[in-house]
Amino acid sequence: MLVLLPPSEGKAASGRGAPLKPESLSLPGLADARAAVLDELVGLCLADEEKAREVLGLSEGLRGEIAKNAELRTAGTRPAGEIYTGVLYDALGLATLDAAARRRAGKSLLVFSGLWGAVRIGDRIPSYRCSMGVKLPGTGALNAFWRAPMASVMPEAAGEGLVLDLRSSAYAGAWKPAGAVAERTASVRVLHSRLVDGVEKRSVVSHFNKATKGRMVRDLLLAGAHPKGPAELVEALRDLGHVVEAQAPERAGRPWALDVVVTEIH
Repeated sequence: MLVLLPPSEGKAASGRGAPLKPESLSLPGLADARAAVLDELVGLCLADEEKAREVLGLSEGLRGEIAKNAELRTAGTRPAGEIYTGVLYDALGLATLDAAARRRAGKSLLVFSGLWGAVRIGDRIPSYRCSMGVKLPGTGALNAFWRAPMASVMPEAAGEGLVLDLRSSAYAGAWKPAGAVAERTASVRVLHSRLVDGVEKRSVVSHFNKATKGRMVRDLLLAGAHPKGPAELVEALRDLGHVVEAQAPERAGRPWALDVVVTEIH
């Protein structure tokens, strides 16, 4: 099982470990693309702080993120699973998983990134600020830039198993599973169900969508679940207490659509 995650907007501080070693990152087929984005991002943040703030869409209060980006090559690193914070990662609770579940997480979780393309949670990276929605002056829109390199490496990364796609729309645009991979892919949205005057109303949640997805992944990892495809995933999630409604694709080469329905948002 390969689980595709979005990163977090906020990130923990860079660690005290050795500086970035690009050659050590997973998915080495992305190396050239990573180097191109890293070079432009660092150069922009070193050369023109005000332009960098505008390009990165940062408020005045986040100006310090520019200095962080300028030092990406020399800053300390820590595992990506520690760098990414926020609602989804708090609910996932990587640090509190047992040893077996942590091993499963290291093999199955892949975090998409505007700067790195995608990394595994054990890859050592510095803290940075560069969302997939950024449009760099030279490289252009990052979600479009990453499509070609991702198309060349992701089918192999997906292997022959299930792909559980939990990315937000900006990151999903960087790689869309196609063909046989798509047929083994399940994309998930979270719906809040509530009664209004005795009638069920459902709405898409945002903040709590992330928490639900984090708990869902945590449950799968702790249970040691190994669903081979979307139909088996639905059964595994239901066995773990989640309310799941599945829609199989109407034609070949399309992913499954899963709705996880919650009555309490927390």
